[in-house]
Amino acid sequence: LARPPGNAPWPQGLGRWSRAGAMLAGVFGLAAALLGWRPAIAPVVSGGSSIYTAATIERGRQLAAAGDCVVCHTAPGGSPNTGGRAMDTPFGKIFTTNLTPDAQTGIGLWSFSAFQRAMREGISRDGHHLYPAFPYTAFAKTSDEDLTALYAYLMAQPAVRSETPATQLAFPFNVRPLMAVWNAMFHDPSPYQANPAQTAEWNRGAYLINGLGHCGACHTPRNALGAERGGPAFLSGAVVDGWEAPALTALSRAPVPWTSGELYRYLRQGYSLQHGAAAGPMGPVVKELGALPDDDIRAMASYLTSFNQPLAEPASAERAGQVVLAAQQSGAALPGPGQRLFNGACASCHHDGDGPKLLGVNTPLALNSKLHSERPDNLVRVILDGIRAPATAAIGFMPAFRHSLDDDQIATLASYMRSRYAPDQPAWQDLPAAVSRLRATAESHEGTAELLSNK
Repeated sequence: LARPPGNAPWPQGLGRWSRAGAMLAGVFGLAAALLGWRPAIAPVVSGGSSIYTAATIERGRQLAAAGDCVVCHTAPGGSPNTGGRAMDTPFGKIFTTNLTPDAQTGIGLWSFSAFQRAMREGISRDGHHLYPAFPYTAFAKTSDEDLTALYAYLMAQPAVRSETPATQLAFPFNVRPLMAVWNAMFHDPSPYQANPAQTAEWNRGAYLINGLGHCGACHTPRNALGAERGGPAFLSGAVVDGWEAPALTALSRAPVPWTSGELYRYLRQGYSLQHGAAAGPMGPVVKELGALPDDDIRAMASYLTSFNQPLAEPASAERAGQVVLAAQQSGAALPGPGQRLFNGACASCHHDGDGPKLLGVNTPLALNSKLHSERPDNLVRVILDGIRAPATAAIGFMPAFRHSLDDDQIATLASYMRSRYAPDQPAWQDLPAAVSRLRATAESHEGTAELLSNK
């Protein structure tokens, strides 16, 4: 595997003295919390009309899209932003909350100060600690101006009554005051500070990726206490809800390194001819990013590219051609059940060359990142569940084979595709067991994807 550039600008964690001071503050905070203290912020009563301009609310709409608020705060089949989506964590199950301005079950009584504190410190209006499944550790980086716009947008939406189910965490993780110590150890509530050594575009990308975008929440592995790891582990990949969130740095298993142009195309269009199409949880994310201007998407791509080995676009295209040619030359896998399954289920859409595009883009499978991963999870999940609500219309849909192929057939098909299109990679082990495990995984993001497709 390639290594990230030696001068990659890894995010800085808390220094030794800062951490010691934060720990001391956390101890005092925990003691106060155990005595019942974290002050509630007085409720506000809406006057019925917004005090914010239409431009501010529109800006908030874009920021809500950047933060994927509706993706997490909408239960399958539920109304947008009314919460209730189950978030499975190693510590138990947490349910997302109602973000509509309903006074009883949502944030209708929240002042901007209460909203700001929740986003920066992880403290609810009534004073209880929030869990970092709500990624306030990233949202804290957002400027006051943008938090104001986001608040204005959320408060301008229709109020919908919807109770949030109780969290299901085991002891001691269900003791919320313990979050005071966790925050002291792992949370920096200060807003993003621009890096003067970097360009304005890079800083804008860093602000979006590490702030409202909270990309690290899925793409960065976590330590035993659930905090994102730092240094070269940043954006190095993780597994979330049965999907692999691949590395976004040079540790990526993609056969062709990501370039700024390909990252832009993926985030803007939902697919890259050199990497594949957005599927699973990434589909709704890309769909929401459609609300952002091009400059923001290019800034995000520019920032992410700084964690990859530099590669010019022509060299990237040449490398892609070499990978496809090598797969074509070696891919004369011997005829067998895997090839027959592929020809019957896949070949009409996923064929070599520039043949007809029946349902959408025909991304060369030899370049598909899913086939080069150490894990078969993403490929198997796409075979099982297809792509029913594509991130953009150009991608087209893919049918699900969950009910037409059994576990052994899907394992045979996945094994064939791995050997055919990633001939330099070792065979995946225990594929039937992996297929059985993934088949049992709930289709947790499809309901939201379909909801967003009808917005």
